[in-house]
Amino acid sequence: MNTDILPGGRYVHGYSERETRRLGDQADTLAALLHSDTAYPDGSRVLEVGCGVGAQTVHLVAHSPGAHIVAIDVSEESLERARARLAAERPGARVEWHRADLFDLPFPDAAFDHVFVCFVLEHLRDPALALAGLRRVLAPGGTITVIEGDHGSAFFHPDSRYAQATIECLVRLQAAAGGDALVGRRLQPLLSEAGYTEIVVGPRTVYADRTRPALVEGFIRSTFIAMVEAVRDDALATGLITAPDWDRGIADLRRTADPGGTFHYTFFKGVAVNPR
Repeated sequence: MNTDILPGGRYVHGYSERETRRLGDQADTLAALLHSDTAYPDGSRVLEVGCGVGAQTVHLVAHSPGAHIVAIDVSEESLERARARLAAERPGARVEWHRADLFDLPFPDAAFDHVFVCFVLEHLRDPALALAGLRRVLAPGGTITVIEGDHGSAFFHPDSRYAQATIECLVRLQAAAGGDALVGRRLQPLLSEAGYTEIVVGPRTVYADRTRPALVEGFIRSTFIAMVEAVRDDALATGLITAPDWDRGIADLRRTADPGGTFHYTFFKGVAVNPR
């Protein structure tokens, strides 16, 4: 297993340079799909929770250049990479960075007009508790935006039970680490349980075949397969799969990116209001 992302949850993907590249590829490839309709007014105060290496931060800044964005993460190493990414990709852009624990935020009540949470809940033992806690720092009437994936939504051609088995290894390892790789389908009830209102959740579907080469490379190969491949050692060490079955499964996943292959995956995006 890998180092903690937050108390009560572990970042199963690790903090390697390869993972940093994967996160960047994912954010850039999916920017239009996930972020095109997220823009905050000039002067508004926005908290990005679990910013990691800044892969999503650069897109928040691009869509809301006049907003005051505060980005937090529990890993100082990730924050350093985030600062470097923003400086390289958005020279002159200003973000306030804080090393902070999601469950012990160092901000006063109602400090922010909006909260943005992307690919964080999947790593937490109690995502509803985390969402409820964020209401303290979110002004009444302010919005929260949450984006999560759902590995159970991955299907592809050619189909392969070996490929599905490798994905299931990731799902089970994340569960053992205290997370939920299927959390996307739970966004509406989680936000409701946490006390938010005016909740709107919708799917954001990625479909890739040879007619969409940018998605084949950016999502199938550089994002999804790279994410699954990263847990190989843990999957074998814990006996979830044999080495031959793993290798066949990864080979079959790679076939979906070849001519004649197709790949489907669904993210879920929710927006809700902190009631007055």
